[in-house]
Amino acid sequence: MKAVVGETVVAEAVSEAVVSIEGNIYFRPDSVAAGALRDSPTPYTCPWKGRAQYHDVVVGKMALRDGAWSYPNIKESAATRVGRDFSGYVAFDVRQVRIEN
Repeated sequence: MKAVVGETVVAEAVSEAVVSIEGNIYFRPDSVAAGALRDSPTPYTCPWKGRAQYHDVVVGKMALRDGAWSYPNIKESAATRVGRDFSGYVAFDVRQVRIEN
């Protein structure tokens, strides 16, 4: 799986290493290219996952505002629901970032 902006791969992992939740693909933090994310101040809390951290996706001089998000400290019940601890995994806004198999 790849997360791509233009021709730049911002995250890449084998299918078995990603988590699919509610139609979004979550990449392990070490699958994301160095320097591709910059924390955003946008607040959001999911009722069942917990507090989210939004990220701007940075490619060259371009920054895609809130183009990605993660849940640094998921609720224990969320890990049970998904069947895996996905704390820190990063999902991308498919309106801004292309996800490829």
